[in-house]
This record gives sequence, C-alpha cells and structure tokens, in this order.
Amino acid sequence: MKSYSQALKILKKNKIKFDIEKINSLKSLNRISAVNIYSKTHYPASNNSAFDGFAINSKETRNLNTKRIRLFKILGSVAAGSKPKSKKIKKFETYEIMTGGILPKGFDAVIPKEQVVLYPNKKNAKFISINQKITKNKNIRFKGSDYKKNELLIKKGTILKSNHILALKTLGVKYIRVKKIPNILFFSTGNEISNKDKIQNWKVRNSNLHYIKSASQNFLYNFHNGGILRDKDEYKFEKKIKNFIKSKNDIIITSGAVSAGKFDFVPGIIKKFRLSAYFKSIAIRPGKPVLFAKIKGKQKVIFGLPGNPISSVACLRFFVYPYLEESLEVEKEKSFKAVLKNNYSKNANFTIFLRSRINTTKNGKLEVEIFNNQESFRIKPFVKSNVWTVLPSGKAVFKKNEIVDCFFPNQPNKIF
Repeated sequence: MKSYSQALKILKKNKIKFDIEKINSLKSLNRISAVNIYSKTHYPASNNSAFDGFAINSKETRNLNTKRIRLFKILGSVAAGSKPKSKKIKKFETYEIMTGGILPKGFDAVIPKEQVVLYPNKKNAKFISINQKITKNKNIRFKGSDYKKNELLIKKGTILKSNHILALKTLGVKYIRVKKIPNILFFSTGNEISNKDKIQNWKVRNSNLHYIKSASQNFLYNFHNGGILRDKDEYKFEKKIKNFIKSKNDIIITSGAVSAGKFDFVPGIIKKFRLSAYFKSIAIRPGKPVLFAKIKGKQKVIFGLPGNPISSVACLRFFVYPYLEESLEVEKEKSFKAVLKNNYSKNANFTIFLRSRINTTKNGKLEVEIFNNQESFRIKPFVKSNVWTVLPSGKAVFKKNEIVDCFFPNQPNKIF
C-alpha cells in the first residue's frame, strides 16, 4: 500500500494540461492567472493631493512663522477629476485643491484647510494666511508611487479574488489570460443511493453529490452530474468512460464502488482501459480505498472516492484539490500551524485527516482540538469542525502542545 506522500508524487507526475483563454478582468473571480499580469499605467497617474487644502510653492514659506505671516492669493479651485490647471502663476499664489486633485504646475506641496486662515473671511475668501514653513512634497501622492507602468501586478498561478479585480480595474487591465475551468463529471454509485428527501431506512440520501457540487464554488472546477450508477451498471459505466474520453470533461469523480465488495465494480471497469498511471488504496484514514487513474495518451483522469460521506469529503480535499492545483499551476497551498490542545494516538503507518476545531488562545496562539469519535460514518464532528488536522505517517503519538498542520475544510488555505 502506498503512502500519502507517494500518492501525491504520482498525482504531480500525471497532471493534465488546461488551455488558456482570454476574458474580461471583471469576470475573473476565482479564475487562475495563466501568465504574469502587469500594470498598464502608473498609479497614481499624476501627482495629486492627499488632502483637501491649498497647493503652494514650498520655497515661498521658507521664512514664515507665527511672527512672520504671508497672504497667498486664491486663484480658483481644483477638484478631483478636473483637467489640470495650466495658467502661469506668480509668487504667493495658490489654488484650493480637493483630495485627488491634480497638482498644478509650479506647486510642490499641499497645506490642509485646517492649517490656514481664510482672508478677509470664510464667506468672501480672497487669500489664505500661512504662518508656518511647509516642506517640499508635503501631502502629495506621487505619480507611480503605488504602481509603476509595467510593474508586476499579479503573478502567474494566482487565484483571483475581489481585491485583484479592484486592482485590475484601477490599473486599466481590461483583458487577462486565465486557465480554463476544469470540467468534472460526477457519478454516485449504489442501489442504496436516493435523490429523494423522504427515504426508507435502507436507503441513503445522495449527500456526496451535493457536497462535491457545492465545493466547486471554492475549489476551481465546473460540476456536471452524471447521475447514479446502480450495482449492476458496470457496463453502463464502461460506456460512460468511453463517452467521457471523447467529451469536453476533464475528470471523472465517482463516489462509492471502489473497495472490495461484490458490487464494487469501478476499479475493474477502469482497468479495462489503457492507463498511464493507476493507484488504489492509500495508507490514509478516512478514505483508504481512494482510486486514481490517468487514461493513456489523453488529458483525462478518473478519481474513485469512497462512498462514505466523510471519506469522500476527505479525498476530495486531499487528493482531488491538490491534483487540480498541480494541473492548473496554482501556487501550492500550504498548511497553517497550530498548537495541539489534546494528546492523540494513531497507527504510525497511516496519514490521517482529523475533524478538528481551531481557536485563538488569550495570548494569541492558534490552538486546535481534535474531536473524539472520528469514525468515518459520523458527520457530527464535521459539522462542528472548522479545520482538518493532518497527522503524517511515521509517528504514532502526538502530544499536547505539539505543532501540527491544519487545513480549512471547504476552501483552500490561500489566506495564509
């Protein structure tokens, strides 16, 4: 039986290629940048005011203080979004300027409104009175001080979020190149599976279908429901794979029928096809009978997940998603670390994924509690959890206060 780390190496070696497409940047949420993206312009585009105030020439305030006051004539106003002023200015003149207004030529500083006195009065202001030295470049936002034209904005392999869309729009990047979204075709298996809400007690509601479909919102794929394969549908499944190879779908995921039972037909049918990679049963819990196969000469793969809901969820998170990351060339997800709140023992030969809850201690540390009752049929610990704790093979006993690896269950660890 292969270890989890060995399985990940097989997945990495057998990734598939996804094409690139050009899209409007405003529609890029949760898409993956296929190339580096650069700023189209300087930002800010010109020197502008950081405050509502008055534009001045700092040299003209060199000798000013509370005993030496100077009046500056107000020439007009500069609003944000207005065309820059080009009028030639004389000494001791000023423009009222609003936040974001373009600094007129001849001025190199802005004094906030609160620091001047209007003369002769506020209602009929013709001048401002300044009684202090203003340093050059005071209260100015400089051209290109945030982004320069052609500066790297977003790295290749970035999952684009709302903050990226804000930057793309601000910097004039209308079109970007992204990876095409993977298409996943999903099949439930088993006579016991039902899509009905009210069922007999010998039936099972098709929860895996709905979990894997909902997870597509966070885990980078389009979901297509292939329906339910019943216990004697092995030839139907074979036909489905043949159609899949010719289709626009990239990945098949099955749920159930991958173990060693009488009706577990998925492995046998998959082995009828020419494969360039294959594994089944990995030293993990939950999800030990997970299957992976790559169709030889094709950019097509199949994942066989266990039918047990928690096993299926774990394998989606720790096999399918890492595979999508590799294939889409996304920057690799990293665990975040937490202090173990309770002792935990396991089989040293297995990597295990444990439903857990993370909290912040009074001194600001992340502390994770591994729940009891980790049997794979139990969904209550999953409902209560907010992270998976991953304990690797090679070690049996993990003690309180050890540092362990954690992963969010329903979204990638991309905020860390």
